[in-house]
Amino acid sequence: MDGGRGRQIYFAGAIRGGREDVRIYGELVGHLAGLGRVLTCHVADPGLDAAGDEGISEAAIFSRDMAWLDGADLVIAEVSIPSLGVGYEIAAAQARGKRILCLFRNDAAHSLSAMIAGNPALRVGRYSTLAEAKDHIAGFFAEVCGGTG
Repeated sequence: MDGGRGRQIYFAGAIRGGREDVRIYGELVGHLAGLGRVLTCHVADPGLDAAGDEGISEAAIFSRDMAWLDGADLVIAEVSIPSLGVGYEIAAAQARGKRILCLFRNDAAHSLSAMIAGNPALRVGRYSTLAEAKDHIAGFFAEVCGGTG
């Protein structure tokens, strides 16, 4: 296969749940952009605040994001910050048969949801550094796309 290049990637990260990890999202989205087309780059935009106001209605955001999810080949979700929206996106992706990697940062400030950790359909990559997160992405791409990330 193509190692994932040309793949449509849905990246999920907290918006209304909190924006304290936006720098990490930026690093991950930048890395993923070298592996395929990231449909949800706005999640990494430091100008997008926790209110999530993108200048469009909530109904339009829902419709747009579900359309992107439908078109995605795979989903990468950063799940360190609890977020109802990210949980919903993961469940919707699973219902659609998408391959999903959940990245969780190991530190004392965070605890991984049992609904993520205990779900055998999800691949969970625990990391302490961005290099480790990128290694999990590489392994996921090797498994899903037949190449490295």
